[in-house]
Amino acid sequence: MDDKQVMPETAAAQALGWIDGATQAIAPPIPMSSTFLRDAGNAPGRSYARDQNPAYEQLEALLCVLEKGREAAVFASGMAAATAAFMALKPGNHVIAPKVMYWALRNWLATTATLWGLQVEFVDISSVDEIKRALRPGKTRLIWVETPANPLWTISDIAAIAEIAHAGGAMTAVDSTVATPVLTRPLALGADLVMHSATKYLNGHSDLVAGALVAKEDSDYWQRVKAVRANVGGILGSFEAWLMLRGMRTLFLRVQAACRSAEVLAQFLSEHALVDAVLYPGLPTFPGHAVAANQMQGGFGGMLSIRVKGGERAAIATAARVNVWKRATSLGGVESLIEHRASVEGPESVAPLDLLRLSVGIENVDDLIDDLDEALIAARNA
Repeated sequence: MDDKQVMPETAAAQALGWIDGATQAIAPPIPMSSTFLRDAGNAPGRSYARDQNPAYEQLEALLCVLEKGREAAVFASGMAAATAAFMALKPGNHVIAPKVMYWALRNWLATTATLWGLQVEFVDISSVDEIKRALRPGKTRLIWVETPANPLWTISDIAAIAEIAHAGGAMTAVDSTVATPVLTRPLALGADLVMHSATKYLNGHSDLVAGALVAKEDSDYWQRVKAVRANVGGILGSFEAWLMLRGMRTLFLRVQAACRSAEVLAQFLSEHALVDAVLYPGLPTFPGHAVAANQMQGGFGGMLSIRVKGGERAAIATAARVNVWKRATSLGGVESLIEHRASVEGPESVAPLDLLRLSVGIENVDDLIDDLDEALIAARNA
């Protein structure tokens, strides 16, 4: 592409329009070398693929364009990216994190992070008043936000939280895995850092584990984040970087399709006799709907959860009887997934025992409705 600014959909579809100079290939080559030749004068340059892999350049540049950030870094997993954001802090720093959030990261914060000296406080991030009470001016270094938050899809006001954080000398980081840059751009709302488990929507094909961080500005903190990636070694392979970039070319189409189907499905399930509640930010009755409507442009995401009448037994029985939906852990792929989340997370889970988490894919929505309807009825009659 030339210097003319294009819409994000175009930037993603053409992966910024970069063309390989050596071959004129539209799809980028996959550089597999782990080391690179220096000139005779031993001048500084690319030296080692651990943190200077050319496979990252186009991918990270696209992430910056989509999130309107200054710099980006890709990682071997969403957990590698998220933990790097905390490992770049200093012992004794106070951080605020959500009570409702991705289970694996919450578990890491409650165990490993505290052993390293971080003071972690879990609060209801959807409550501005709770954040104000928890904030320790001069001591709180980071407020971690996940919105919509897995698996209850709680909504938090990014702009309001960023304002509170900055007034107290803290940064705001947002896990925007579910919203994606298609629906929300946290940096434009005042956040300092945005994280994606790229395994999910960014890749979108259930064939990759990856993560990403995008920074609003360069800073000493951001340099420490990149140093963590290099020194700890949570790096993405060249082929995996290629897969992630390949997936991002269809990001807008996939997310928009999932949003449309999720809204239809949520409406159907909200009127279903065998469903107690539907947790979906797109429903006007959902707490946080107004905030979601303000900061999520073009849709409310492809994730929802249902609480099944009959409790845990009925929920598990429903998941056991689907055919089109697939019983599997993850989200954001082209195929629709269903999961009894409390069973996966264990006794510390915030997921109610009657809850099923649904990741809506890009199949025909009538097939998804019919399959789930039949499963709910079959579970009741079992």
